[in-house]
Amino acid sequence: MSGQGPASSASDGITPLQQMAASCSGAILTSLFVTPLDVVKIRLQAQRNPFPKGKCFVYCNGLMDHICVCENGNSKAWYKAPGHFNGTLDAFVKIVRGEGIKALWSGLPPTLVMAVPATVIYFTCYDQLCAALSVRLGDHAQEAPLMAGALARVGSVTVISPLELIRTKLQSQKQSYRELTDCIRSAVQSEGWQSLWRGLGPTLLRDVPFSAMYWYNYERTKSWLCERYNTRKPTFTITFISGAISGSFASIVTLPFDVVKTRRQVEMGELQAKNLSSQVSSSTFSVMRRIVAQDGFGGLFAGYLPRLIKVAPACAIMISTYEFGKAFFREHNQERILGPLTTSNT
Repeated sequence: MSGQGPASSASDGITPLQQMAASCSGAILTSLFVTPLDVVKIRLQAQRNPFPKGKCFVYCNGLMDHICVCENGNSKAWYKAPGHFNGTLDAFVKIVRGEGIKALWSGLPPTLVMAVPATVIYFTCYDQLCAALSVRLGDHAQEAPLMAGALARVGSVTVISPLELIRTKLQSQKQSYRELTDCIRSAVQSEGWQSLWRGLGPTLLRDVPFSAMYWYNYERTKSWLCERYNTRKPTFTITFISGAISGSFASIVTLPFDVVKTRRQVEMGELQAKNLSSQVSSSTFSVMRRIVAQDGFGGLFAGYLPRLIKVAPACAIMISTYEFGKAFFREHNQERILGPLTTSNT
């Protein structure tokens, strides 16, 4: 196949540090583009059903889902700002006019503290694992993205999960970051170390299959498009389209697990806000049975269009920016190597 294969993409002169820089820039750009969509969505939700004290909602910056707890009696919070909107476009216009353009990125900075490192870990691990697995698998190197994507997601989610749980608890209980150590110690003493990874199961059930399918389909689609347009190196357009297609497919297939994960996250966050034990939260499959009993089988695919609208551009922007960054560093490294050789030959 023409176009870069999974092994070559990680091992052709790109250092891990440069991969981190490329993924970091991609993560920031993705969050800047996608966050306004979620801010408007949350504002429209709050208009239809005002958030009471202790209520939780899911906030997505294009990189990760975060549980946010409504502040106790704070009517000036960004998600409770006054305004009457007649739809998405109307909300965009009125928010910019009434509150300034910065309001479209409300709530973004605190979530980036975890979302950017998680994305950097995930993408860098994927490239390193994919390069290593491609060599080991030999004739079956095409399966390397599938395995590398799954393993990289397991690693990043496992590292970030305790931090996200602590962030939710700090927000719900209005603690300062100085009390972080006490918060961790009390949780471990009362419920054990495993309490820091509560909710990890549903997250892995959604994110690991998503990542495996996403990377496998992305590499295959990218190679196919490179063949079709007779180019050895994938262009920005090819990586953008490949990211959007593979992200869309993976998001639809894993939607039932996303519905369950979101419901469990909200339930857990609200229990923490009320200082109740979150151990009463049901298992993933019992939540699935409850959803099917209440809303039918279609309830597991509720909200597929909003998720598709959010995931497709996020995947496209992230991967195309990441690939562009890697291409920049690749050319930079080649110039550094070839520069002295050219000078010595003249």
